[in-house]
Amino acid sequence: MTILRDFLAANYGIHPHEKTVLDGWEGFKDANYIYFTISAKQKEVIHMEQAALAYYLMENNYTHMSIPIPNSQGEWYTKYNGQYYMILRVNNTSTENQATHGEQLAAFHITGSLYQYEPQTISSYGQWKTLWIEKMEAFEKAIELEAKNHWDAYDGMLMDFLPYIIGISENAIQYMQESETEQRFHESDQSTIVFSRYRSQLRHRMLWMNDLAFDHPSRDLAEYIRLKLIEKDDPMTEIRSFLDDYQRVRPLSILGWRLLYARLLYPIHVFDVIERGFSVDDRGSVHTELSDIIKQQSVYEKRLGLFFENAGIDCERLQIPVLHWL
Repeated sequence: MTILRDFLAANYGIHPHEKTVLDGWEGFKDANYIYFTISAKQKEVIHMEQAALAYYLMENNYTHMSIPIPNSQGEWYTKYNGQYYMILRVNNTSTENQATHGEQLAAFHITGSLYQYEPQTISSYGQWKTLWIEKMEAFEKAIELEAKNHWDAYDGMLMDFLPYIIGISENAIQYMQESETEQRFHESDQSTIVFSRYRSQLRHRMLWMNDLAFDHPSRDLAEYIRLKLIEKDDPMTEIRSFLDDYQRVRPLSILGWRLLYARLLYPIHVFDVIERGFSVDDRGSVHTELSDIIKQQSVYEKRLGLFFENAGIDCERLQIPVLHWL
């Protein structure tokens, strides 16, 4: 939705003077702030929990965090053309952080772990195994139903790939179940503010409120490393440097390493692509993306098989189980 100047003026008393685009989102800016809009459709509870996290981060030196602002009636949501929207505001200044990427993420997790009220809707802490089982079963049913009702080349490829998806998911779920009994943990394993999918957001011009979640910190580490493992060039040196920098500020426990490995095992990147296929009419681009992932998966597995070794972790000495078929 394009935010019209009269919409901001009428409902928020804001008179922006210039249109801008940031991270692919169109907004308006004035001398001090940039304003964006997000749909509030069926996500009120989620947005309110994310808003609380966003305000907390904003108040704790993350000044490039976008925060929602109330309208002139003091309400968080504004109706426009029959839909409800929320306005996000971010400072119209850039911030510089001299820390390395790993150090930045560790500091972010420390700040997030001091947040005193655990959210209910956006928290996945301690729930990975259950959520993964539910996701796998739901996707299996949806894929089979889609293939039954609408068969094309994409569905054929997906059905051929389905046994692999289920198999690798079950491996990750089993590893996760065994990791839940791990007793070697410490304070860095407590829940913290994280990102739904961490893709180096801390290095960006602004942080989006609707990216925020609450979980174990290894979630962000895993999602960042996952993208590196998928890249065509050898990413191991970059991953090792990132983890070393992170651990200088916030060392990982044995439990943390096991959760990180379990999450890398679970094919979240595959499910994310398939999910996009459910929501678009023209699946051509999704077909290409999924085909590329299928081709890349053997490389991903090989790199994951060397993950601990490249991270400088002696699994035998530390008694960290690994999947030997990788």
